[in-house]
Amino acid sequence: MTETSGASESAAAAAHEIRVVFSRLRRRMRESYDRGDLTPSQTSVLSRLDKDGEASVGDLAVAERVRHQSVATVVGVLVERGLVGRRPDPADGRRQLVFVTDSGRSFLEERRRAGEGWLARAMEDECTEAERRTLLAAAALLDRIARS
Repeated sequence: MTETSGASESAAAAAHEIRVVFSRLRRRMRESYDRGDLTPSQTSVLSRLDKDGEASVGDLAVAERVRHQSVATVVGVLVERGLVGRRPDPADGRRQLVFVTDSGRSFLEERRRAGEGWLARAMEDECTEAERRTLLAAAALLDRIARS
């Protein structure tokens, strides 16, 4: 283990294991669906817009922690694919706001359904009913931690 910031040994071990398992689980879920030829950056911007609503390219660059030009390129591809659109910012006519289109929402929903479908089948095959209930309880605890 590395720096525990004063956490108990069990908390540090749990943090490590959850991080490792979460990464592995995300990777497996991503493998369960067709990426539609989107790069991770394109997927990240599309997901952020879906979650947070419309934003300017500059706002997206700050949120994604990348250069403005990089996000502008990503947004251009997403616009070409019909997954996002642009409209003038009513508060500042010089800016444009980027938003997820209905096609973009459908794209994301299909991916989410595929990932959740894979996970549900895996839990059905690999876990007992009691273990699935334990996972639900653990998910509630992790959610509580994430919201703190």
